[in-house]
Amino acid sequence: MDWRSMLLLAIFALAWEARGAEGDPVTSVMWDYHHQRLLNGEPFVFDERVKLLAPPFAEDARQVPIQVDASAFDGEVLRILAWAELNPIARIFDFQPGEQVLPRLAIRIRIEQATPIRAAVLTRDGLWHVGSTQIEAAGGGCTAPSVVRAQPGWEEHLGEVLGQRFELADASRLRLQIAHPMDNGLVGGIPEFFLNQAELRDASGQVLARLELFPAVSENPTLSLEVQGQGETELWLRDNNGNEFKAAL
Repeated sequence: MDWRSMLLLAIFALAWEARGAEGDPVTSVMWDYHHQRLLNGEPFVFDERVKLLAPPFAEDARQVPIQVDASAFDGEVLRILAWAELNPIARIFDFQPGEQVLPRLAIRIRIEQATPIRAAVLTRDGLWHVGSTQIEAAGGGCTAPSVVRAQPGWEEHLGEVLGQRFELADASRLRLQIAHPMDNGLVGGIPEFFLNQAELRDASGQVLARLELFPAVSENPTLSLEVQGQGETELWLRDNNGNEFKAAL
């Protein structure tokens, strides 16, 4: 390849990067890749109405709290996807709130380095609304040894759910923690072992919301969901080894 061809490739790469970064509040070079891979290249807009809350610096890169609030689109939300763009395993969750579950979710995640965090909200008109923020970090949260596995007898508590329900003005908040190592396969000799499916159900077994989880979620994950009404609910969980867990809330 001669120097002219190399120059043209370099110009094309810079133009493509600029295209992907146009209007991006965090100016990520990975946006185009994730737009194609996770959103299938579908229409989107960077939208400040998607509230993505996270600490500016991760004090503990293994346990980083984030919250997604898409209540500005209440009644119109079909799915919420979240990911950390520079993580070795980028995807965090795929959330499908039903009519009785508000489009708000809080969770703790791992990050490997400073990274943009995204939350993409799909509304009924087929448009993705993307909220963004940046987290700075010393790093290493995805490849650090498991704290859970260092505790004796952790297997006996696998799948235990600690939770509480709090009354709000317009809903009830379910805040819970699930005992699970959430192994991501990046630590030598330990294969992937993580919670990957969750459903919130009512007393009759009807599914109120679905949640798909990925290994970017922290060990012993914590979740916060908000449900309209006062009826009894049940959380159903399944990990990638086929273990199933239930907890009444």
